[in-house]
Amino acid sequence: MSKLKDEKGLLKKAIRIGMRYGENRGVVKFDPTDSANDKIEFIYRLLVHDKLITPLPNEQLSLPAMKHKLALWASKLKTK
Repeated sequence: MSKLKDEKGLLKKAIRIGMRYGENRGVVKFDPTDSANDKIEFIYRLLVHDKLITPLPNEQLSLPAMKHKLALWASKLKTK
């Protein structure tokens, strides 16, 4: 798992877009008190469920791996 250029920025973008996606889909309402890690895990699982990203193997499933996967997803999006 190699670091992406500006991975932190891409992760922020993924969280922002993922939150909007989940709320527009009507499956979640994020609260300001939700931690970033909770948001990351929920968004990752939602995108896997909707088949927008491929799931990580169970032995590789961890928060850093989910963050990296979301950053990869955000790097491929055409939105700002």
